Amino acid sequence: MTIRYEGIATQSLRRSPRGEDICKVISASLNAADAGNAVKRHILRDAEWLITNRQNVDLTKFKRVFVVGAGKASVPMAHAIYAILGDRITSGLIITKDGYLDSVKYPTDTRLIVIEASHPIPDQRNLDAAALLVIMTSDLHRDDLVIFLLSGGGSSLLTNPLPGISMQDLQTTTTLLLRSGASISVINTVRKHLDALKGGGFAKILYPATVLSLILSDVVGDNLDVIASGPTVGDPTTFDDAWAILEKYQILDHIPPPILSYISAGITGSNPETVKPGDPILSEVSNIIVGNNFDAAMCAADTAKQLGFHTRLLTTSLQGEAFQMGKILSAEAKALLFSPTNMSRPACLIAGGETTVTIKGPGMGGRNQELALGAVRNLSGTEPWILASLATDGGDGPTDAAGAVATHDTYSRGLALGLDPHDYLLRNDSYHYFDPLGDLIKTGPTLTNVNDLVFMFGV
Repeated sequence: MTIRYEGIATQSLRRSPRGEDICKVISASLNAADAGNAVKRHILRDAEWLITNRQNVDLTKFKRVFVVGAGKASVPMAHAIYAILGDRITSGLIITKDGYLDSVKYPTDTRLIVIEASHPIPDQRNLDAAALLVIMTSDLHRDDLVIFLLSGGGSSLLTNPLPGISMQDLQTTTTLLLRSGASISVINTVRKHLDALKGGGFAKILYPATVLSLILSDVVGDNLDVIASGPTVGDPTTFDDAWAILEKYQILDHIPPPILSYISAGITGSNPETVKPGDPILSEVSNIIVGNNFDAAMCAADTAKQLGFHTRLLTTSLQGEAFQMGKILSAEAKALLFSPTNMSRPACLIAGGETTVTIKGPGMGGRNQELALGAVRNLSGTEPWILASLATDGGDGPTDAAGAVATHDTYSRGLALGLDPHDYLLRNDSYHYFDPLGDLIKTGPTLTNVNDLVFMFGV
C-alpha cells in the first residue's frame, strides 16, 4: 500500500518551509515497510523451486500447499504469496485487524478466506477464526507445505485459549497488561502461557508438515519468540516467569481466578509447558524475517540525505516510558546540534523501537502521541524544531491517529488555547492535546507494522 506524503501533513508541517520534505521522509519509511514488497524481496519462484534466503524448497515434493496467517500486514503478504505461487496453492485463511482488509487494492482470491477480527483486545470473532484455522490445518502430512504469514497484531488476532480459560478472562488480563506499562516481550510471556497457539503451539498443530514462516517483525530486537507470541517458535519462558510478571506489575490481585489457577498448575507441572527450543516438532519449521524497523529507518535516512538533511540514525532499540523518551530524545537532539561537534542544519535524527505507557488517567492517546507530548516543553523556544512520532501500522493506541507532531512553538500555541502539556500527561490525554492544534498524524491503516519511528528535524 503506497502512503502518499501529502497524507502525512499536519498543521505544523504545512506551516514549515521544510514540511513537504519532512512528509516525504516519513512516507518513505512507511512505504519501505510495505509488507507485500517485503515478501517479494525474500521469496522467489523458479519453476518448481521456491527460493528463500534460508533454503530452497522443492515444490514437487508437496501434494498440497496451504497459506495461513495472522496480523495487520497479512492481507498484502498473502496477496504477494498468491502472486508468486499461483495455482500451486490449495487453499488459505488469514486473520487481520478490522479495517485492514482493503479488498479494492488486494482483491481476495477464491482460494483464500480473509477474516477481520478485534485488536488489541480479542473478541468472539478472534476465537471463531482461530478455531476455523485449527480445523483447516488439523490433518496435515509430511507431503504438505504450509506458508505461515505473521505480523504485528498476531497475538490478539490468533487467539485460542487453553482449557478452563474464557474469552472474558483473556480480555481482562490483556487489558491489565496493556495498561501496566509492560513491554510487549513481557506481555507476550504471559499470553504464551494462556493460549494453545502461542509459544510454539501452532507448530504442534502443523506437524509433520513442512512450515515456512514469513515474519514481519514489530518487536525490538526481532526476537522470533516474541513476535505475535511466537506461534511457530520455541519459547524460552516459563509459567514461573508469567507469575513473576503479574507480581512485578502489581496486577496479580486483579487477574481472573481461572488464569491464576492455570498458571499455578503450570508451575507445579500439572499443566504442560509451552514448546521449548530444540523440540523435534520444530525440525521442519523455518522462520524468516522479511522486514523490520531497521529497514524502514534506513530508507527514511537515505531519503533525508537525498533531500539535503544531515542525517543520523540514533537507534532502532528505543524502549521505555513514552513521555520520558520524548524528553530524552528532544534533549539529545539539542545536544547534537549545539555541541562542539555539532551536526549542521538542516538535520534529521531518527529513532525506532517501541515505548510503553503506564496508564494512570482516563484520557485518550497512544505511546507515540504521549512521546510527542513529553517533548513539548523541551522543544519550546525560538530554534525551529520538529519532532514527529508515529506507529508504522497507522494506529497509535485506541485512536484514529498514527502519532503526533510537536515543534518549538507547540508549547506556546497550546497555552494560547488553554492547553497545559503537564495536565494532559497526568491524564494520559495526548490525543486531546494535539487535536485542537491540528497536529495529529492520520494515515489510516497502512497494512504494515514494523514498530514505531521518531523523527527529529532541526530546520
